[in-house]
Amino acid sequence: MEINLADIPFDLDFHPSDQLVAAGVIGGNLHLYRYDANALPQRLFKVRAHVESCRAVRFINDGRAILTGSSDHSILSTDVETGSVIARLEDAHDEAVSKLINITPETIASGDDNGRIKVWDTRQRSCCSSFKAHKDYISDMTYSSDSMKLLATSGDGSLSVCNLRRNKIHARSEFSEVELLSVVIMKNGRKVICGSQTGTLLLYSWGCFQDCSDRFVDASQNPVNALLKLDEDRVIAASESGLISLVGILPNRVIQPIAEHSDYPVERLAFSHDRKFLGSISHDYMVKLWDMDLLQSSGNALNGRATVDARASDNIFTFTD
Repeated sequence: MEINLADIPFDLDFHPSDQLVAAGVIGGNLHLYRYDANALPQRLFKVRAHVESCRAVRFINDGRAILTGSSDHSILSTDVETGSVIARLEDAHDEAVSKLINITPETIASGDDNGRIKVWDTRQRSCCSSFKAHKDYISDMTYSSDSMKLLATSGDGSLSVCNLRRNKIHARSEFSEVELLSVVIMKNGRKVICGSQTGTLLLYSWGCFQDCSDRFVDASQNPVNALLKLDEDRVIAASESGLISLVGILPNRVIQPIAEHSDYPVERLAFSHDRKFLGSISHDYMVKLWDMDLLQSSGNALNGRATVDARASDNIFTFTD
């Protein structure tokens, strides 16, 4: 399934319980679509959410609202049913908002281009924590609910760990020579995987965040812009070259290319709420929804019976325009 946004998308998110996908684009617009495997995607609304680029998108409040962050420093809450504004924080950050993630049903975290992370109470519409975690933009974040720790990667080449229980920065890694672009927690919480600008994956052991314990240098020849955990042993990696690949972790191996956006950089990946679709966005203006059922029924990589191949993955996913 393909959705042409007619603009470069920065982020996408799926509704937590319905067949809805939202995307924010460089022109400041927020798009909301309903999708179905047997029908054309239906646009529910397109609203001018921000005066500058809409760089981060997340559903909140059980999917009743969409939160967006922008280069204009603001964070906006939009009603899913009507597309109308619920609330706007004009100066949520001093710099451009680069990332949003859900932490709990009532809290979200935002990161900006100056390395600051803020935690917000969506009910009170107020900031409850703030961390100057990095010296450069926040590229990605993830949350460990078991330990109440928020992990972030940055353009300064480091990984940070913020303790939300104690409201302080718990750890920060040494600075690598390249930007860190993406992060996931794997191996039942024992490993943290970071994608880098060179394509190398950096592996950190939980609790030993100062330096990485392993490097997978053959993961990609291009920047790994996004990582999405498939299970505790495999991660889906999206690269600057437009290729989306399935990668095994410990043992480290590229299992198989599974999709691509031609030669356009892939910026974000996400699963639908039922994991029936993998969503990806790229500079080709497209949101692509890859049918996971078709992929798994073919008995290949995502079912654990794949072999490493080149870019010949066109037959794995079937498009429904």
